Amino acid sequence: MIKKTLWAIIGGGNGGQSLAGHLALMGFPVRLYDIFQETVDAINSQGGIHVDGVVQGFGKLEFATTDVSKAVDGVDVVMVVAPATAHRTIAKSLAPCLADGQIVIVHPGATCGTLEFKNVFKNEDCRAKISIAETNSLIYACRSPKPGYATILGIKEDLVLSTMPVRENARVLSLIREAFPQIVAGKNIIETSLGNANAIMHPAPTLLNTSLIESEHEWLYYYDGITPTIGEFVEALDRERLQLAESFGIKLMPIREWYRVAYGVDAPTLCEAVRKNPAYAGIKGQKELRTRYLMEDIPTGLVPMIELGRMQGMEMVRMELVAKFGQYLLNEDFFAHGRTLENLGVKNMKIEEFAHYIETGER
Repeated sequence: MIKKTLWAIIGGGNGGQSLAGHLALMGFPVRLYDIFQETVDAINSQGGIHVDGVVQGFGKLEFATTDVSKAVDGVDVVMVVAPATAHRTIAKSLAPCLADGQIVIVHPGATCGTLEFKNVFKNEDCRAKISIAETNSLIYACRSPKPGYATILGIKEDLVLSTMPVRENARVLSLIREAFPQIVAGKNIIETSLGNANAIMHPAPTLLNTSLIESEHEWLYYYDGITPTIGEFVEALDRERLQLAESFGIKLMPIREWYRVAYGVDAPTLCEAVRKNPAYAGIKGQKELRTRYLMEDIPTGLVPMIELGRMQGMEMVRMELVAKFGQYLLNEDFFAHGRTLENLGVKNMKIEEFAHYIETGER
């Protein structure tokens, strides 16, 4: 059955192709935008995306394109499914193309993705009356082995979405739940931003497995990389995230509890939880350090959490340790180009002004 809500998926990587194919299989009209002509040509030549894994079938798309204005013209939902390091560039390309009433969903937003889009749209003088939302995580564990093909390894049973302004959350949620009824409303975008599990699960274990990454050995990221000791460190790191959320009046579940809710995996330690998660079975460890686990999840994950902590007068000791260790190891200044308060356009806001901005979208 053809459904009415028209979707534009921005990004043709693992998540974008999985989402576009799955939505099409559910009966939604879907378009896909990507910067790579090869990906677009492969999808258009076969008319859609082959999906396998926990979802199987052929999702027929309206079209794929490298023209972002064509992709978003007349659509209801613009779903950005791309590395957070590309968000700023994507927001700039979307700014002149958006129209009143459209919804932009950053899926996932990493940490403060909505704030980055909001700031770019302001700087680019985008005057369309839109709502910007974000999710705390990607709905899938997935891979795209080649253009036009997607493998969905697992679908999360729980996901949080928040909108800026908050008053638009019900409308946005009603549309996205047509496809994913398991998505629930967050209090505001701070809840979804601090719900970014990647910032907790990726940088620290990656850095602590540097010798394994640079060895000749093949390894599994979660099964081999999250050892008992590393798991304990990650849970301690996670407690800083929970304390930061509490300072904003938000109660988040610990990372191990999140695995129980999102994946149905219950275990006494984080090490055991990730090893029992069937969606993680076979996920290989990286063979170089410069992957999204550091290059994305530090500047758009840990850095904004550290910055929000500074806003609240809190010291994020372990988070700073991991971020600085990553900087020194890779010779990168993640605080110069990452999502700092200054780069998000909120550096000089008082706590009360920031709270008003988060709630209303107005300065």
